[in-house]
Amino acid sequence: MATFELYRRSTIGMCLTETLDEMVSSGTLSPELAIQVLVQFDKSMTEALENQVKSKVSIKGHLHTYRFCDNVWTFILTEAQFKNEDTTEQVGKVKIVACDSKLLSQ
Repeated sequence: MATFELYRRSTIGMCLTETLDEMVSSGTLSPELAIQVLVQFDKSMTEALENQVKSKVSIKGHLHTYRFCDNVWTFILTEAQFKNEDTTEQVGKVKIVACDSKLLSQ
């Protein structure tokens, strides 16, 4: 899996992909243009995370599963607690996918 594809597995990425697929199927959009939109989405997500996110979050929870494959770490936590400067949120189950940011520029 390409590192950029991590963003496509997010809710917004999957919705974008579905919409583009429908547009290509109906002939509203060419497949080439749909691919260009997805590539731009990947670049925009990377840029936004690098330049606009300034807060830090600590995460605590019970480690259910972890995996390291193709330079990508995947963690599944249960009873997770996300805490930043202002607020704390409890989540029943969360999947965290992490990769080396240097791989994004390759």
